[in-house]
Amino acid sequence: MADFLPELGRALPDVGEGLLITLEATVLGAALALVLAFSLGLASRSSRLLVRGATRVTVEFLRGTSLYVQLFWLYFALPMLGFRLEPMACGVLAFGFNYGAYGAEVVRGAVNAVPRAQREAAIALGMGPALRLRRILLPQAYVLMIPPFKNLLIQLLKATPLLSLVTVTDLTFQIDQLRSATGGTAAAYLLLLLLYFGVASLLGTGMNALERTAKGRLGQEGGA
Repeated sequence: MADFLPELGRALPDVGEGLLITLEATVLGAALALVLAFSLGLASRSSRLLVRGATRVTVEFLRGTSLYVQLFWLYFALPMLGFRLEPMACGVLAFGFNYGAYGAEVVRGAVNAVPRAQREAAIALGMGPALRLRRILLPQAYVLMIPPFKNLLIQLLKATPLLSLVTVTDLTFQIDQLRSATGGTAAAYLLLLLLYFGVASLLGTGMNALERTAKGRLGQEGGA
């Protein structure tokens, strides 16, 4: 520990940079996952069999294959097909595709959970499918989506150490460099645990606040 603390002080800029890279990958991966979640989740409810079937195959493929393998395929195999991406781009795409597929099930389930009476009332008022979705279904389904989305966001954060396997100098990479320099394995990985716990706690608090706000807008109990 005597050697670890002075070396930690010297390594703080690198650790801070690694933390920023981890946060960047989390935010970008989550943004892509959110777009895919709504796109695939709503497409899976299409009345067109071809669209619905293709969407289900895509979602099940992305959910049924390992994130680890997806990342390695993008980084190592894709260049063999003539497409080379930066390591960070590979990570963001892998996170977005994998967690977007899980998010698609959240969107589909939340929209389907809106009471049937609400749909029938909207139809009786002459609302078309797009208007029903925007004015009736999504505002109510949105509240149901937030808790599982929070879990997926934290899971995505916890998956970011995979980035160090494709040469991204993220938080895990920098802490591992610190461990190698000091030999303080226990101290280094304890610090890593605490940093990830701190970020996950902040993300969870933010999502809880978002849920309270969403519930408040609908006049539900527990809203802000």
